Amino acid sequence: MSFAQSMESLKKVDINDLDFNNMGSWPGALKVIVGALVFAVLLFLGYHFHLKDLQTNLERTESEEVKLRNEFAGKSFKAANLEAYKEQLVEIEERFGTLLKQLPSDTEVPGLLEDITQMGLNSGLEFESITLQPEVAQQFYIELPISIVVQGNYHDIATFVSSVAGLPRIVTLHDFDIAPVSEGNPDLLKMNILAKTYRYHDTDAGGQP
Repeated sequence: MSFAQSMESLKKVDINDLDFNNMGSWPGALKVIVGALVFAVLLFLGYHFHLKDLQTNLERTESEEVKLRNEFAGKSFKAANLEAYKEQLVEIEERFGTLLKQLPSDTEVPGLLEDITQMGLNSGLEFESITLQPEVAQQFYIELPISIVVQGNYHDIATFVSSVAGLPRIVTLHDFDIAPVSEGNPDLLKMNILAKTYRYHDTDAGGQP
C-alpha cells in the first residue's frame, strides 16, 4: 500500500470503531503513527527522569573534578617547596629571636626616664609627674608603661612628643589627653599620656622574665 493510500485509509477510520483491546486489528498506518507517538513519549520521559539526572550528576562531578585538581595543584606546589618553607621559617625565627634580644634590659629604664624628662624640659614643659607603672608580660616581651603628666603650650607639647618618638629605644605613646589648665589661660595645656617601652621576655632563665 502506498503512502497516499495509507493516508486515505486513515481518513475513513472512525475512532469510535477502534478496538483498544485489539490494537492489532487497527490499520497499519495508524499503528505506525501511534507507535511513533508512544516512542516519542517514552523518549521524552526517559530523558526527563533518567538522562537529565545523569547530566546533573555529570556536571556536579566535573565541578568537583576541577576543585580537586586545584587542591591537588596547590598541595603539590607546597609539597615541592616544603623544604624551602622550612628553611625560611628557621631563618625568620632566628631573626625574630635576634631582634627580641636586642630589646634593652630593665637596667636601662632609669636612663630612659632621665632622657624623657630632659626632652620635656628642653621643649619648655613643666613636669607634674613621670611614673613607671607595673610591667605587663606578653609572650615574647614585657611592656614597661610610663605615666607622664606635663604642662605647656601646644607647640612645646608637640615638640616633646616628636622628640620621644625619635628616641633610639622603642617607645610608643598611648591614651593621651590634653586640656587647658584653667579657663582663664587657655594657651596653657595639661597633657596626660602613657608611654610604653619594652624589654625582652627572657624565659630561658628558670622561666622568669
